[in-house]
Amino acid sequence: MSTSPTRPAPSPTTSASAPPGGRLAGKRVLLTGTAGGQGEAAQAVFAREGARVVGCDVQPGAAEATAGVLAAEGLDVVGHTVDLADPVAAARWVDESAARLGGIDVLYNNAAGAGFAPFDQMSLDLWRHVLHVELDIVFHATRPAWPHLLATGNASVINTASMSGLRGIAPLGQVAHSAAKGGVIAMTRSLAAEGAEQGVRVNAISPGFVTSPATDMFVGDELREFQMGMHLIRRPGTGFDIAHLAVYLASDESVWVTGQNFSVDGGVTAGFR
Repeated sequence: MSTSPTRPAPSPTTSASAPPGGRLAGKRVLLTGTAGGQGEAAQAVFAREGARVVGCDVQPGAAEATAGVLAAEGLDVVGHTVDLADPVAAARWVDESAARLGGIDVLYNNAAGAGFAPFDQMSLDLWRHVLHVELDIVFHATRPAWPHLLATGNASVINTASMSGLRGIAPLGQVAHSAAKGGVIAMTRSLAAEGAEQGVRVNAISPGFVTSPATDMFVGDELREFQMGMHLIRRPGTGFDIAHLAVYLASDESVWVTGQNFSVDGGVTAGFR
């Protein structure tokens, strides 16, 4: 096994400048889970590429705060406090956002809850909770958005799955999490098949271990070290590592790409070194 030192993550570009028009110029984007981590990074990158973004998060005032930072730069971003676990609230947010934007070009299902336990300690309540906050909420946002996306005729749905939907990792106690993310991947393929004829592309991104307030809360030092030991590139991912692929999937550069699950995981699903 190689003992080469861990290289630091590259610094993300944070300038508000973008190419003329940007790669997402005029795209009307709904983005969930924008309080921090991957969602906050995607919101910034999308907006700086010319997208009009409506974000949401369950944490009171958090989506409004991250959107406000970008709006102060003159970017077209707003945020709302929404509990996507409530299907009525989710549908209201989707429809009101579509009305504000005049339609939807991109739905980015980034938000998710969490829950982990060894299987012999996993209760039925925890199982159902994880499926609800990791799989049901994708349905809650996508179902009301679907007619708007079909009406657009050149639309993209991006779902956030996980390496946990592709492989078992015993120390994580992830049976429910793995089932939910595997469901997201399967849902992605089925929606791609249904949406193709009417111009709706649907893809998923499966990150490896990405540092964020949410993941850092669940992963202690020992488990973090274990996670890093599985990655070919020995550093945690960042929200920007994921966001740049999402820009491609949201843009017209990917008009012939649908039904795919992209692993952005530092090589964890490729092998070991």
